[in-house]
Amino acid sequence: MAGSEADFNLKVILVSFKHCLNEKEEVLLEHYITSWKGLVRFLNSLGSVFSFISKDVVSKIHIMEHLRSSPQCEHYMSLQSMMAYEMGNGLVDLDRRSRHPDSGCRTMLRLHRALHWLQLFLEGLRTSPENARTSTLCVDSYNASLAAYHPWIVRQAVTVAFCTLPSRKAFLEAMNVGSPEEAVEMLGEALPFIKQVYDISQRLYTEHSLLNLP
Repeated sequence: MAGSEADFNLKVILVSFKHCLNEKEEVLLEHYITSWKGLVRFLNSLGSVFSFISKDVVSKIHIMEHLRSSPQCEHYMSLQSMMAYEMGNGLVDLDRRSRHPDSGCRTMLRLHRALHWLQLFLEGLRTSPENARTSTLCVDSYNASLAAYHPWIVRQAVTVAFCTLPSRKAFLEAMNVGSPEEAVEMLGEALPFIKQVYDISQRLYTEHSLLNLP
């Protein structure tokens, strides 16, 4: 692990997702973006194998930060308020990317999909036996989430790249929460926070028929 990435604790990052929801179950964009920044640090600490995801996530974070600092920033407080504003003002490309290629709805959907992959992968690490192959866990998680949105050549390259992943034990140790057993216990406590944010976001995108934005 790179030294500059060694001073963080994945539990702090994962638990931070509980702050993404308020008492009304609104997904607060400030906390969502902050939590994703922490996840990017974790992915980068594992080397270049996840760069195809982390680089895309960083670009989407920059778009959201720009929207949140724009004159319309009051509409970008939560996922709910953002959807209402953009849908109500025709700011979302529903059929093809044209006038609004970097809408908040499209950008957050990409982060939402990436979060699903990471949630599935970490859950796979948590529940798998000690001798499980991380490459298999990661491919399975990828195929159940992001693969459907990538062209064939990207899917092939990603599958090959995952073959270079470190062992399950190395992954758990990279989380900086103690022993592999302690890391597994931590994942059991913290992953439900991500799942709750993901489930609420998924419901919103489903209700607004926005799951397949181009």
